[in-house]
Amino acid sequence: MVEVKINGLFLTQSQASGVILKELDGDRTLPIIIGEYEAQSIALGLENIKPPRPITHDLTINIIESFGGQIERIVVTELKNNTYYAVVEIRRKMKLFEIDSRPSDAIALAVRNNIPIFVAEKVMQKGSYTSDEMQEIEQGKIETGKSRLDQLRKDLEDAVEREDYEKAARLRDEINKLDSRSNQ
Repeated sequence: MVEVKINGLFLTQSQASGVILKELDGDRTLPIIIGEYEAQSIALGLENIKPPRPITHDLTINIIESFGGQIERIVVTELKNNTYYAVVEIRRKMKLFEIDSRPSDAIALAVRNNIPIFVAEKVMQKGSYTSDEMQEIEQGKIETGKSRLDQLRKDLEDAVEREDYEKAARLRDEINKLDSRSNQ
């Protein structure tokens, strides 16, 4: 398990909301597209803003605590068919419950009480980016998904033509990494 923190919220070009999780002891970030309502709820939690009446995530925390439970942590457990899965781990007395959740809802719960957020290593390997990759994405040099793979292949050809074999080897490794992700 990799412990992460929320590194920010974002909007895509198509106006979809997202959250960026960054590993605490490393360089990788994991962007996850989420719903607008969940993004707003996460933003309220991050800013420690309490609405006059409890919204759904506040209500959920209140219910859990009213029944003697406490959220221990949330874990993003899987990435299947471009969909992320998570669990909310709730302890009540000596028993630990793992409740299936969308990552966005789990994160919205976590920000309300400084609950630790974790991501399974296999999910980080499949979906994360290094800071260099994120910078290139933000600058529009590469894009996510298939077009990213196409861009890396083009960059590899250019590196070989320039006889920059060190860069070519790094690009080859990144291409192999992405190919193995798409074949899983």
